Amino acid sequence: MNLPEAYFTIGAIIGVYFVLRIFFSTVVVVKGNEIAILERRYVGKPLPDGRVIAMSSEIGVQARVLGPGLYYLIPFLHDVRKAPFTIIAEDEIGIIESVDGSPIPQGHIFAKVIDAHNTFQDGEAFLLGGGQKGPQVQIIPPGSYRINTALFKVTIGRNFYIPPGQIGIITSMDGEPMTPGRLLAKHIEGHGNFENGQAFLNNSGQRGPQIDVLMPGVYRINTSLFKIELRPATVIPVANIGLVTALDGAPLPDNEFVAKKVENHMDYQNASLFLNAGGQRGPQLDVLRPGTYYINPAMFDIALEQITEVQRGQVAVIVSNVGDEPPVDIASMAATELISGQERYVVSEGYRGIQKTVLGPGRYYLNLCAEIAYIIDTTNIIIAWANGDHQPQFKPLKVISKDGFTIEIAMKVIIRVRPDQAPYMVAKIGSIVNLVHHVIQPTVASSLRNQASETSAMSFMLDRQVEQQKVEERARIELEKYHVECVSVLICQINLPQDLMDTQTQRIIAREQMEMYKAEGYAQDQRATMEKKRAQADMQPKLVDAEIGVQIATQSKLTTVISAEADGESKRLIAEGEAAGIRVQGEAEAARILAIGKSTAESYDLQNKAIGGNGVTAIEIAKQIASGNVKITPDFLVQGGDSTGGLVSAYLAKLIGNSPQAPNKATIVDAN
Repeated sequence: MNLPEAYFTIGAIIGVYFVLRIFFSTVVVVKGNEIAILERRYVGKPLPDGRVIAMSSEIGVQARVLGPGLYYLIPFLHDVRKAPFTIIAEDEIGIIESVDGSPIPQGHIFAKVIDAHNTFQDGEAFLLGGGQKGPQVQIIPPGSYRINTALFKVTIGRNFYIPPGQIGIITSMDGEPMTPGRLLAKHIEGHGNFENGQAFLNNSGQRGPQIDVLMPGVYRINTSLFKIELRPATVIPVANIGLVTALDGAPLPDNEFVAKKVENHMDYQNASLFLNAGGQRGPQLDVLRPGTYYINPAMFDIALEQITEVQRGQVAVIVSNVGDEPPVDIASMAATELISGQERYVVSEGYRGIQKTVLGPGRYYLNLCAEIAYIIDTTNIIIAWANGDHQPQFKPLKVISKDGFTIEIAMKVIIRVRPDQAPYMVAKIGSIVNLVHHVIQPTVASSLRNQASETSAMSFMLDRQVEQQKVEERARIELEKYHVECVSVLICQINLPQDLMDTQTQRIIAREQMEMYKAEGYAQDQRATMEKKRAQADMQPKLVDAEIGVQIATQSKLTTVISAEADGESKRLIAEGEAAGIRVQGEAEAARILAIGKSTAESYDLQNKAIGGNGVTAIEIAKQIASGNVKITPDFLVQGGDSTGGLVSAYLAKLIGNSPQAPNKATIVDAN
């Protein structure tokens, strides 16, 4: 290639370069997801002092932008820089800060709200409309925006999420000053849970902690304007109550302990209604029952307390710190309230003081700041003076007897407070503890000391029941003054000195030994009696047999006697009949015998004279033997010393041998 051709080629290339340069500086193509930010280099007005973004006729970075499309510009007048759309996702927001505009007035942090700038997409309209430099109140909701990032810095933030069980505490970074004397900014309507910062400021929203809170949910809030702090919701557990103290409100009167009751504040969840209704600062009368509450902790302080629970066998005496003052003229009150003077503090419902009506068994949501509950047992209460592991209230009492011995007494006093008398007892003495320590203990101790000083130690122990009754009577009289019933006084144990007890023990042992000896003697007597009865029992079968034999013999005897008597009577009658006949025959026979006798006598007389007396006797005996009237056995010996004896013996032998009644063998022995 020759030199001219070379020059031509170079000139062509340079010409094409300049043509292309002019073309690209004149024609601008903006894609569908882009914007073109222009900067004017020449020919125009200079920027005013303090400005950094130029209008169309001014030199500098332009406020306007070019959207998607094909544009023809004056060559070399503008420098073009492309930028993507500003995209705000569904769960995001765009927080805007303008780098140019009018200055924010003193005392404000955020720029005022300007209309007609099409969500910051028309920079010129923003500046011409008086838009201010700095953080903006308005936010950009989700979407795609053609925002001049040279004029507006966009910070992507997320929607604010408040989970269940929590609340959002709001602090406004801008607004009017708070009302003097208030802790929280006043309630503003129409800002849509602080999502519309423009409405908040336009409606005179105040700077600082806000009285309203955010409930659980998702919010599109300008977190540069409103700082959000998560706090747990107020949860009142079961068997608890929430005592509320208002940190703001009207001042509490000097003579009041609890703020007046305020209605319709939605359990303190609407603090503005509370204040508008005249809510007072300090402890509140209403309490929170178990549940979850969305309460602004900057406005209300919540303290948990146990519910008041009254068990079976108890009542609660209520002392109210709120209400009207009781009547000054106590003469107008019921007679039962005038007993003992102090009972005038027992009042009816609605008055301040000890309430006449008590609370029975159950659970109650009592405000312990407004009402004090005294739990009083209405069952038997035992006060013990004793030693042991059961932790009595007092140690055993020690008193001195009349004879100088120290006596230690363990005892119990059983008292009872009737439900209807419980308020009067509280008015009189305050509590059971005060009653025990200031009334019962001194009364019992004094009574026992006085009684012991009037009797000997041994008599005191032996007369325990009498001494117990004396103490009980005095205690009953004293306790009635305090509206308390004395059920009983029990002396459980009396301990005397050991040396005195040893003497008494020896005396009792000696007495018991005497009784033992008597008992042993009695036991021996009983043993002898038992042995006798055992022997009788052993002989009982024989005795029964003998007794039955006696009964049989007696019966047989009676039978025999009766039979004999009957037979004898029969024979007597027969004999009497026969006797009459015999008597007649006898008289005849007697005459005959008499005649024979006389004849025989005369014959014996003649024989006697002839053979003598012995001869006659022998002859007569022989006749009798022969006739069988005389029985002669072979064992008998008949002997005689003379001829007459021999004659009789011979005669007798002859007769016996011839007698049919004679034994088979007869022996006659001669004694000589």
